[in-house]
Amino acid sequence: MKKQRKGKDFLQLPTYPGGKFAFQEYIRQNLRYPEEALMAKVEGKVNLSFEVNDNGDVFNIQVTRSLGFGCDEEATRLVENIKYEKVKNRGVRVKSSIKTTIEFKLSPAPTGMNYQYVVTKTPEKKEEPAKKDSGGEVYGYTINF
Repeated sequence: MKKQRKGKDFLQLPTYPGGKFAFQEYIRQNLRYPEEALMAKVEGKVNLSFEVNDNGDVFNIQVTRSLGFGCDEEATRLVENIKYEKVKNRGVRVKSSIKTTIEFKLSPAPTGMNYQYVVTKTPEKKEEPAKKDSGGEVYGYTINF
């Protein structure tokens, strides 16, 4: 009979309070698109690596894939403001390295209803002589949505 090994989970890693989806929500709510990037219509991803100590503090932030136009600084600002949960590793102080990607994507332009109309002259119908004195031309309108 083989002896089953226990997993090597003796070190706890820091996690963002609420997990991955809460981290994505934090980014979505706090991301401020840089004005320079808006003017240049820049979209893309900024990759960051950083370290987290046992108290959950973020430090040593480095941009590993740059986008420019102020996006790198905004991504760094977002990560600087993160506080991870404290980790207890049997009295051992551990630094963890974490990598993340922050995506900058412009929202599509709002699409309102476009109105298009076509004016066509309709031929006058020969009707009763009393209605013939209308004094103008008759047009039909078509509106497409």
